[in-house]
Amino acid sequence: MTVFEMSGKKNFSNKGRELIMGSVKVEQLTKEFSGVKALHDINLDIQEGEFFALLGPSGCGKTTTMRCIAGFEQPTSGEIKIGDQVVNQIPPNKRSCGMVFQSYALFPHMDVFDNVAYSLNIKQLKASHPLKRLSIYIRMFNKKLSKYPKEMEDRVRQILEYVELDKYANRLTSELSGGQQQRVALARALVMEPKVLLMDEPLSNLDQKLRHTMRTTIRRIQQDLKITTIFVTHDQEEAMSMADRVAVMKDGQVIQIGTPTELYSQPASPFIADFVGTSNILPGKVITSKANESVVQINGKQIKSTYQTDKEEVNVIIRPENITILSEGTPSSESDVNIFEGKINQSTYLGSAVRYEVLVNESTLIVDTTYFSGREILKEGTKVQLAVSSERVLLI
Repeated sequence: MTVFEMSGKKNFSNKGRELIMGSVKVEQLTKEFSGVKALHDINLDIQEGEFFALLGPSGCGKTTTMRCIAGFEQPTSGEIKIGDQVVNQIPPNKRSCGMVFQSYALFPHMDVFDNVAYSLNIKQLKASHPLKRLSIYIRMFNKKLSKYPKEMEDRVRQILEYVELDKYANRLTSELSGGQQQRVALARALVMEPKVLLMDEPLSNLDQKLRHTMRTTIRRIQQDLKITTIFVTHDQEEAMSMADRVAVMKDGQVIQIGTPTELYSQPASPFIADFVGTSNILPGKVITSKANESVVQINGKQIKSTYQTDKEEVNVIIRPENITILSEGTPSSESDVNIFEGKINQSTYLGSAVRYEVLVNESTLIVDTTYFSGREILKEGTKVQLAVSSERVLLI
């Protein structure tokens, strides 16, 4: 199977080229800048064909990790492998990594075709006889004076067709929309058929609606090509909706690695619970804990959880969507349900949902409810009863 032979798409004629995927393994990676550690013993094991996201707040080290993998930063210590090859001493242009930058880094004086073909021209320059290089330089200056080889031209046009930019081949990149420019940058990286595709915050410059569209486009392309992809983002929604697995980083360390569902339902720390989605995080004291049941005291109230713990003090994690606002006449207590009484401080209409902030004793609980047309939104000051199943009370 060739790199661009994709089901449901026009086949790409890459004779003699086979699909090459590369795993990425990072072991005990550290990086210091002027004696300050930016990365602390980073360990990653990214499988062939996997879409892997590095997620975390600004300054957590995710971009530095990617730059070390790409070869733009030299690690202070540790080892980086692409496939079976240690690449620490290999320059960036020989690591078979395609890079899509946050700013796209397109040449505004070149049209779309020349931008995508640029890396192929550079590759030819390095491999060609000195006398042949002149025609390549002329082609890069003005392709009307020196034609592209047919194989190269076909290759560029085929990848442009795949990213749906074939009609814009002769247009300057400065005349394109943000989403189109992003696809040009993606095509330029893919045309080299890299083992690993690296993407550094590629959607941050787009508006919200276009970001949603481009998420789908990037994920489709990655799935079609089965190319190993490392995606850096600070947006948890991007990471959760696109990646097979996510590494959450903080202060230069990897805090937790898992699938999106694992990170959301089984966060390893309050930081993960708060960063990945929205959580109510309440300090509690464990009264009793045995198999399938723990009793925890929060602000003088005892609640039940099906999670067992050997800690005396815990953080109680409750997701907003797991809290139900009881209607009038609903029984106030059940054996496996925790009941809270409170007062609505704020109501926020979000279109498909309504978010309530409810004051319960000395704590504020965030409650998300599905909104149906015609349903009344509870007003601020309304007294309510909240219910949460003990199965939905996580103890960390």
